[in-house]
Amino acid sequence: MGSAEVKAEGMDRVARDREEGEVAMVDASTGIGAGVGAKLAPLEIPVTRTLIVSGAIASRDYQDVHHDAELAKEKGSPDIFMNILTTNGLVGRYITDHFGPASVLRKVAIRLGAPNYPGDTMVLTGTVTEVEDGSGGESGGGGATAVVRITGVNGLGTHVTGTVTVTLPSLASPANPTSTPSRPSPPGRPA
Repeated sequence: MGSAEVKAEGMDRVARDREEGEVAMVDASTGIGAGVGAKLAPLEIPVTRTLIVSGAIASRDYQDVHHDAELAKEKGSPDIFMNILTTNGLVGRYITDHFGPASVLRKVAIRLGAPNYPGDTMVLTGTVTEVEDGSGGESGGGGATAVVRITGVNGLGTHVTGTVTVTLPSLASPANPTSTPSRPSPPGRPA
């Protein structure tokens, strides 16, 4: 799926959610849900054994409690459970799914609570708690920056809480209607 389709799908979701009263309208000047208090649509994530194991492997976390049910039980856990790096990645996905592929995560600060075990579902929710217009400050003057308070709950209780700081690129300039933030090329690669 190209970025145009992702953007169109995201805008369709925003329009649908706005009609249902779930999510505040996106502010055209900032690209952020209409300011402080805007709620992000919930995201349900089935917690499968495959998700737990593949997340642990992808993050190079080879602790047995994340892939070996018998050893996890020997250590007092009813089953394998998700590691913090997988949760962190899912929180990041939740934010970028909402704000779009051009958004940049600036800070993710999370705290784990109840474990995510296979067979459960985690539901992520978020609320915008701060918005900066992008005229300066930490965002470097590019786009608007928002702080989103997130919570992820499962059948046992609250799995994750925290905040995410995200910057959106400046809206397209008249000279370049498809402008995106420029990123420096890695050393040794042409620009």
